Amino acid sequence: MNTPEAEDILAVAAGWRAAGEEVALATVVETWGSSPRPAGSRLAVTAGGRLAGSVSGGCIEGAVADAAKQVMGTGTPQLLDFGISDERAWEVGLACGGKLKVFVEKLG
Repeated sequence: MNTPEAEDILAVAAGWRAAGEEVALATVVETWGSSPRPAGSRLAVTAGGRLAGSVSGGCIEGAVADAAKQVMGTGTPQLLDFGISDERAWEVGLACGGKLKVFVEKLG
């Protein structure tokens, strides 16, 4: 699903790459229940910590940004799974009852 917002995130990420920054892109690929952001939502992250977009309305952005930095370091994509039954979901603040999967990949 490409929305104008998603296209804007891709444009920002492309601009960062063109400026020589390392960039990872996180995309919500599946949601269940009360998910804060719909499938197709994106978050771009630079190695320096710049963020554009959102995959969760804030409740898991920190965990996704940390995973993005790992992906930039290794080059290996990750599929992150967050949900109410997951202990980690509580740690990162996803207590709203939804579940989501976020695919994180390095751009380049």
